[in-house]
Amino acid sequence: MEDTIYDLMEQAQDLPGGAAKLAILEEAARLADASGLKEIAYEVRGEIVDCAIFNGYPLKALIAFSWQLGQFDQNPEEYEPDELLWNYKWILGKVCSFPNIPKTQVEDLVEDMRKRYAEYGYNERPYHYYKFRIAMDMGKLEEARQHLDTFRSIERDSMSDCEACEQSQIVRFYYLTGEDEQALAVAKPILSGRMTCAEVPHVTLSQLLLPLYRQGEVDKAKENHRKGYRLIRDDRDFLKTIAEHIEYLTVADPVKGIEVAERHLHMALDYESELEQMYFYAAMVGLLQKLDTSGENRLIRLPASLEWGKEERTLTEIIGYFRPLAESAAAAFDRRNGNTFYTDWIGKIVQTA
Repeated sequence: MEDTIYDLMEQAQDLPGGAAKLAILEEAARLADASGLKEIAYEVRGEIVDCAIFNGYPLKALIAFSWQLGQFDQNPEEYEPDELLWNYKWILGKVCSFPNIPKTQVEDLVEDMRKRYAEYGYNERPYHYYKFRIAMDMGKLEEARQHLDTFRSIERDSMSDCEACEQSQIVRFYYLTGEDEQALAVAKPILSGRMTCAEVPHVTLSQLLLPLYRQGEVDKAKENHRKGYRLIRDDRDFLKTIAEHIEYLTVADPVKGIEVAERHLHMALDYESELEQMYFYAAMVGLLQKLDTSGENRLIRLPASLEWGKEERTLTEIIGYFRPLAESAAAAFDRRNGNTFYTDWIGKIVQTA
């Protein structure tokens, strides 16, 4: 059985990240579980976490990592702790994506990571950095500001995220608070190419588009849209980033925005991250509402996978279908987070469209 499992893992290794690769890895995990091969099952689930996190399947990553964590705690001497600790950060970066995960459970996970990092001699910079990120995910921007100041005051160690990722999240903070000039200033080392990584500047450029546009830098915004969208348009992992491009195109080039929405809507329909799905639906609704109120008669092509969309639908009908989905998701996140951040955000998008 071990040979069969490793054959499956080799097959998966030859595939690009995505559903097909995950299906093979999940079958390998199932066979390992059925055969009682816990160490191999642990290894396979590490591969699942890696593939799922970076290809738009965060729920699969959470499930696989939870299994690993339980197995590690039963037999810590059998497994390498550093990889598990590093991957814990990936999980915290996605855990807010599901409104049915209670706030207390999210907080418990962060505290558990803090305890484990201290146990293995790592400092609290990652702890406060992820408190910063989670506070942003929950719309608690003043709390995020406090953790921003704290994490930056602690020196980096080997468990810290890369400088580019940290800098990009700081850009995101100022983007969320509407501090356009500060966002653009913080983004300079990323825009210059001095700070880069696998997802930077990909996720950063989209959060500079509206600040640039509002500052009157229309040509720079257009250039960054073109550059940024090329980086992400073929990658399932960037649905929220695509939504931010649509938000920008709503004010800068709505017809182009329709093309982007049409290209990616099929992906949003079955996206695991409810937070990112909500972002996409809200941005698309804002775009369609602007076109609808402007008298634009163009229809949007709906994916064949959407049964409701098999009949020809007007912009008004499409708005009426997706707006309640976005608003109900926002309400669910707000109930979990204890505020009205996402409901207010969607209201602004619709109002300004």
